[in-house]
Amino acid sequence: MIKSDYKMAKEKVFAIKKLSLRVQPLDLMAGGIIVLMNAQEAHQNDIFTGYRVIVRAGKRQITAMVDLTNDMVQPGHIGLFYEAFSELKPDKNGFVEVELTSRPESIEYIKNKLDGKENEPRQISTIINEVMQNRLSDGEMTAYMTACYIRGMSDNEVVGLTDAIVKTGQKFELKRSPILDKHCIGGVAGNRTTMVIVPIMAAAGCYMPKTSSRAITSAAGTADTMETLCPVTLPIDEMVAQVRKIGACVVWGGAINLAAADDKMIKVRNPLSLDPKGVLLASILAKKKSVGAQYCIIDIPVGRGVKVQDVHEARSLAKDFINIGKRLDIKIEAIITNGENPIGRGIGPALECRDVLGVLEGDGPADLRDKSCQMAGTLMEQAGKCRKGEGHAIAQKLITNGKALSKFKQIVEAQGGDARKLNARSVPIGSHKYSFKAVRAGRISHLDNKMLSRLARAAGAPSDKGAGVYLHCNHGDMVRPGETLLDIYAESESKLDLAIKVLGSYEAIEMEKVVLDSLRE
Repeated sequence: MIKSDYKMAKEKVFAIKKLSLRVQPLDLMAGGIIVLMNAQEAHQNDIFTGYRVIVRAGKRQITAMVDLTNDMVQPGHIGLFYEAFSELKPDKNGFVEVELTSRPESIEYIKNKLDGKENEPRQISTIINEVMQNRLSDGEMTAYMTACYIRGMSDNEVVGLTDAIVKTGQKFELKRSPILDKHCIGGVAGNRTTMVIVPIMAAAGCYMPKTSSRAITSAAGTADTMETLCPVTLPIDEMVAQVRKIGACVVWGGAINLAAADDKMIKVRNPLSLDPKGVLLASILAKKKSVGAQYCIIDIPVGRGVKVQDVHEARSLAKDFINIGKRLDIKIEAIITNGENPIGRGIGPALECRDVLGVLEGDGPADLRDKSCQMAGTLMEQAGKCRKGEGHAIAQKLITNGKALSKFKQIVEAQGGDARKLNARSVPIGSHKYSFKAVRAGRISHLDNKMLSRLARAAGAPSDKGAGVYLHCNHGDMVRPGETLLDIYAESESKLDLAIKVLGSYEAIEMEKVVLDSLRE
């Protein structure tokens, strides 16, 4: 490929003839919707690197960025990188129609935002629409994310962005009430409260169409953990039917066309870990709005190693969620929780699943049970299912009387799993195990969320469902020499060996004095 000087297209569509070019599939991923043209032919038609073209194949069309080459594509041909070919789906070696198009209207609005000007809702809608039409490059979208990060966003902009994201996908039309939802800002290992809260709320007579995420840097997302028991990919019509029938579902949000623009924004935010507060608010609340949530609880963990490390920042974020929620007709309660240490004992899909089932069976980790009941109780009080202050006790009762477990099994069965003999011990875990022991006496001062998640991922989680870490200690515990601090589970000897090496490189568990790594026997 060659690089020519970048020349911006004029505001109006160029008055040139449409080109008919033969498709040349390129088995390469370009990281965006990009086509490759012969430089000489492109220049003859006033097309330069960085210009945008509309490419049509029958009734399908895409807007693509142009790159140029002297030799990879011959005159009369157009190279379609993997993403462009997949979206356009032309006949191989067939012909497509190519036409130069105008510069996106959004560019001016993004520049305004970079200059510190507030975007109007209509302008934000235009940006999001052009993102969905692939008219903006990843670089231009990153510029918008950067502007939001540096300049901040007003409440009007956040509401406008939320509404624009919602309109890019389907809406979950349940026509029932009350509809509840919850979200955790993240960063805490384990913390599988969703899978406990959802059946409690369904057992309480509420509706909870829960869409959840997969792991990005953690050892498991809720969707990964639920997938240990049943499929989590449901068409939206089946999702609606299930929630109407039994009150709840736990599905992977990525498989449903809800708030579709959010996935595109996440793609450009991740490389630089850009998380503008306004975009974060819009991203989360768009998903809640898309499922018709009327009441929602937001868990904001605070502490060392999690996303929010300052309590003042947490309070500000909680206030923003509540205020924006009001404007979106969602009653939100935000709770600030201690995120210093993991919640539950298991870290990894199957091990976290065992924790959840243990809690629903009336046992399980006390911290997971208590936090889940606190949040479920708050939701019940919000929805008017009980009086203020009574929710926690009712949530506990729905566990002890078995109704929450019964509802959870209904959800598993409805999503295609087998709940007939389901219990905490029936969930299979990795057959390869290593126990890490204390070499001296001491008090556990810190369990590092990031390092424990990294350790579980080294063992194979979340792709290997049975891989992960099981904790035998909590913050504040006194331990003796030779006492087991954690077990590592893996589905292969090689991954267990890798996890042990990772364990030796990081201090995942801290004591009052440094705990020395034990050696594998």
